[in-house]
Amino acid sequence: MIKNLLKFCLLLLSFQLAFAGTVKAQLTTLPRGGNKRASVSEGIGITNVTINYSRPGVKKREGHIWGELIPVGFTELGYGAKKPAPWRAGANENTTIEFTTDVKIEGRDLPAGRYGFFIAYDPNECVLIFSKNSTSWGNFFYDPAEDALRVNVKPVKTEKSVEYLKYEFADQTASGATVQLQWEKLMIPFKIDVDVIKTQIASFRKELRGDKALPALWQGWNQAAAFCAANKTNLEEGLMWADSATSFRFGGSTSFTPWQTKAAVLDSMGRKAEAAEIMKKALPYADQFEAYVYASGLMAAKQTKEAIAVFKMNYQKFPDNLFTNLGMACSYSAMGDYKKALEYAQKALPQAKGGNKLEVERNIRDLQNGKDIN
Repeated sequence: MIKNLLKFCLLLLSFQLAFAGTVKAQLTTLPRGGNKRASVSEGIGITNVTINYSRPGVKKREGHIWGELIPVGFTELGYGAKKPAPWRAGANENTTIEFTTDVKIEGRDLPAGRYGFFIAYDPNECVLIFSKNSTSWGNFFYDPAEDALRVNVKPVKTEKSVEYLKYEFADQTASGATVQLQWEKLMIPFKIDVDVIKTQIASFRKELRGDKALPALWQGWNQAAAFCAANKTNLEEGLMWADSATSFRFGGSTSFTPWQTKAAVLDSMGRKAEAAEIMKKALPYADQFEAYVYASGLMAAKQTKEAIAVFKMNYQKFPDNLFTNLGMACSYSAMGDYKKALEYAQKALPQAKGGNKLEVERNIRDLQNGKDIN
């Protein structure tokens, strides 16, 4: 009887252990089937694109992947949703792709968000599916009613075989990239495009309603206004942002940079006379470096008379400093008086360090050889 009781206790214990394993979280183990977990991401403008997936291997199945292991079209799995399902575009868990802003996929709009990614393979044209369901296991619970977007792309045969499935970003530009799924001797590409201007402006609007718009933080307002000026876009709102940056409330009323930005916005709007008046107001707020950079920009724009006036004003305010000496050297060089320009460049040499010193040395050589340094 004791022997039978012992057997019963052991059986009960094994049952309890088995039951406990079904209701508690499993321990961390290697991925099922040896399929490697992976993640790849890329920034397009301010948009982050992230793909999470598992990487099945070819495992000596060359020539039997596409059309066999990965069937053509939609197949009945007999489990889960029990609807014809596409391939999970990877292995194990659902492959997901996430966009932090709205994007275009092959020219079609797709809102920001996290999507389950599926592919209905066909040797002539694949159907790429972005599903609103990104949390289900694999493709067993795929439901076409949850599709956010479908696009068609042509697969591309490759000469080199890829053992483990991978996603890569290629053909990157400032506003787009091509995602390439590569496995065995096939690549399935799709293009992602972002409206960089639109997404950046939308981001500015959102952030300037939060803690980055607090008083004494003119820099954020200035950054948004400067972007508008540089890209000649959203200028009316850009001017309002510049007004905030130069206001007393946000701490920029006596800073050169936000006033310069406001002038740039006005100039982009074609209001050049107002821009010029703003710069007259801004210059007294400039330090020696800011004034030097501004005057150098005028010189590069062939506004020589205006540049010389700023260089001289800067020297009167900050006499015998590195950038004011350089400014005077540029002024006399522009007037053809290389001897006088050389005097100021030589005064600047002991004040310069690092890259600035190398630049001054080059200027001195040019002036000694009778060359304009502007």
